[in-house]
Amino acid sequence: MRLLLVGANGQVGDALRRSLAPLGEVIATTRSGRLDDETSCEALDLGDLDAIASLVARVHPDVIVNAAAYTAVDRAEDEVEAAFRINALAPGRLAEAAVACGASLVHYSTDYVFDGRGSRPYRDDDTTDPLGVYGRSKLDGELAITASGARHLILRTAWVYGLHGHNFLRTMLRVGAERDELRVVADQHGCPTPAWLIADVTAAVLRKGIAESGIRHLVASGETTWHGFAEAIFDEASERGLIARRPTVIPIATSDYPTRAVRPAYSVLDTTRLRDEYAPELPDWRDALARTLA
Repeated sequence: MRLLLVGANGQVGDALRRSLAPLGEVIATTRSGRLDDETSCEALDLGDLDAIASLVARVHPDVIVNAAAYTAVDRAEDEVEAAFRINALAPGRLAEAAVACGASLVHYSTDYVFDGRGSRPYRDDDTTDPLGVYGRSKLDGELAITASGARHLILRTAWVYGLHGHNFLRTMLRVGAERDELRVVADQHGCPTPAWLIADVTAAVLRKGIAESGIRHLVASGETTWHGFAEAIFDEASERGLIARRPTVIPIATSDYPTRAVRPAYSVLDTTRLRDEYAPELPDWRDALARTLA
């Protein structure tokens, strides 16, 4: 299998470089044309829409895996054009290029396509209603891929973290080592999901073959709040000797921590269809956290 991995330096992209390697030849792309270890790779800036088709045609992959995205949720409120270019227009161009060379496309989307007013886990066919620019741009990317006619799998995930890149886990470990007390939002509910799990499930899906084009939800099992996630991080980190002392984590309301973009209050995702089709191992989020820190 020949796989084109777009966004190989991101936290999911970095994990995908490992998980996709056993499937065949992985051609990685980054904006700079260099990986984090300074080795060279293909250069692709998704902001340059006209560069997408020519690179895909030259590489001629069997599968395109798009792990690149504009993920600055708050900044997107002011950088609307950039968010839509990367999250909506570029995935559409990748899908069109996939059709032209007969490739399949795997793309990642987000829980932010929902308004968070639900009270049960969101299914992949539930009505979408994004609250902000980031969510709208990701939803438009989903729609562009669907409209392209490409054979595709859109994997919606949430609360992504890992030991690579910028994410909640690394922020907590850094700030927790500096402070005795932290205030963390306790009224937003979701599914913390490590990058390695997303990458491993993606590889397992591709090994079996995409069963049916469409959207599937991919998150760890269970649910928690940001406060609950922070508490679990410090419990695990303390047990493993990763921090010298455990800070106190004080629960606060979203209204006590205003942000430029509105976050969904409840964005737990239902993974039933993914599990029915591919039978992936989706561990409880606490077990996934423990494995990540191990």
